[in-house]
Amino acid sequence: MKILLFLFFALISAHGYSQNNTIKKEKWHWDSPSKQDTSAGYVQVLKVDNILYISGAVTTEVTPKGILQVYQALEKSLMSFGATFQNVVKENLYTTDIEAMKKYNSTRKSFYNGDFPAATWIQVSRLYMSEAKLEVELIAHLPK
Repeated sequence: MKILLFLFFALISAHGYSQNNTIKKEKWHWDSPSKQDTSAGYVQVLKVDNILYISGAVTTEVTPKGILQVYQALEKSLMSFGATFQNVVKENLYTTDIEAMKKYNSTRKSFYNGDFPAATWIQVSRLYMSEAKLEVELIAHLPK
């Protein structure tokens, strides 16, 4: 009898009957009706529970103007779900010129108003778009 019960529960678990493995995903992609980019296969903002996963925004120049453009795009991404930079808990920054990014970091910092997230900055040889020089992605938490 114990073996039959074990096999029954193993069978139920194997077929996913014991739990629902789906999660609710809400998407935003630059006001696109499909809410995603099917050619590259990504979405700009994905909301799961109270967490926003924001894909990288890019620029072709690591200058105050280019950095401003990236963070304004990220601000629009955050606002798509009512968030601000004060909701950001993690920032990943990828650049082909880390020294230029360090030089113009004040532009980036102005968006955080002194409330900085955990951050990782990495210099890379190139990004997905060959002409891109800077890409920044974020994770933000919304209030529960």
